Amino acid sequence: MKRKGLFLLLMMTMTFLLTSCWSKKELTDLAIVSAMGIDKTKDGRFHLTLQIINPGNVAGGMQGGGGSQSPPITIYSASGDNIVEASRRASGRISRRLYYAHTNLVVVGERLARKEGLNTLIDALDRDPEFRNTSTLVIARNSTAADLVKTLTPVDKIPANKVLKTLEFTERKWGENVKTSLQEVMKSIESPGRGTVVSGFRLVGNPQQAQKLDNLQESAPAATLRASGIAVLKQGKLVDWLYGKPARGTVWILDKIQGTDINIDWAGKKEAIAYQSVRQKTSVSAQVKNGKPHISIHTRVEGDIGDMEVPVDITNPKVITKIEQSVRKEIKKELRVAIEHAQKNKTDILGFGEVVHRTRPNQFKKLKTEWNDVYFPKLDVDIAVEAYVRRAGLRNKSFLSGVKENQK
Repeated sequence: MKRKGLFLLLMMTMTFLLTSCWSKKELTDLAIVSAMGIDKTKDGRFHLTLQIINPGNVAGGMQGGGGSQSPPITIYSASGDNIVEASRRASGRISRRLYYAHTNLVVVGERLARKEGLNTLIDALDRDPEFRNTSTLVIARNSTAADLVKTLTPVDKIPANKVLKTLEFTERKWGENVKTSLQEVMKSIESPGRGTVVSGFRLVGNPQQAQKLDNLQESAPAATLRASGIAVLKQGKLVDWLYGKPARGTVWILDKIQGTDINIDWAGKKEAIAYQSVRQKTSVSAQVKNGKPHISIHTRVEGDIGDMEVPVDITNPKVITKIEQSVRKEIKKELRVAIEHAQKNKTDILGFGEVVHRTRPNQFKKLKTEWNDVYFPKLDVDIAVEAYVRRAGLRNKSFLSGVKENQK
């Protein structure tokens, strides 16, 4: 009898403990936000632009009822004194609950990033348990965040995916951009004496045309999105933009470069040989001598020969050695340009102060308050580069060498 009573009590307890669906979310009640744009209005309010996915249009190739086309996304906007208020106000314009768990992209307008910075908006994003800190953060170059979020893109139906994939592949193949998450930006801002880098994106073409489906029906769209340099942030505020070699040198020192192309001169011809990096590793060390910090950078690169515009006998070991020396010289030049540019801005985006703090914490306490303005601009930096040619593609002998021999 006692056994039956215990079993009955256990079943009743499990009935209360194993209840389910207390926080259920029906898909038909959710508005999935794929990207968020944040700007500041003229009257000082936050303007939120939300890119919401239309699931049926994405799966159905943008086909609506009656054969008419409709976009894969819908845009909703609202303003408020803070981001939370703007988000709540946006709920009055849509019949579904805004769902931020799949928001993979946050776009900040250049005006907001330059005048007020990112510190005021990061807290709201980090505090929301539904919002992911792994979301990628970019800054709109020469435009508002709203214009970027509203742009329709070919190939990738969801514009947020276009931005994310572009950053991913340009970081892997070219190296002048870096994919930075909200969490990484927060760590950089909180790190003592550290600047922050965030990739920029810009709208090429007419913003009004970029929002129309007609733009996607052209083989060469009149308006499109493009990765555009690296934004330099000091204490969370935008202070400069990096392009070309300073941008790539910065990514190289941060040890975030995955692959790139180095062109070197040969036989009197500019950029005659293309060297494709395959593996690279950069390490930074610090010492403090007589109260002054000293930084050493070591970079090791392995790569292939991708193109030769002049006849070159790469079967000769001495020629390979000479190519490697030229590559080392070119990489060292780019790293030096990146360092000088950062020192000119008095913004340690290269993380040198963090290295000193990690290896010499007691000495860095004395330098921390004046690191960016006094010590970093006058910092002595030694650069050592190792570069090796591992492969030459499908042929050893240059095609141009064979042409030259046949013409004799």
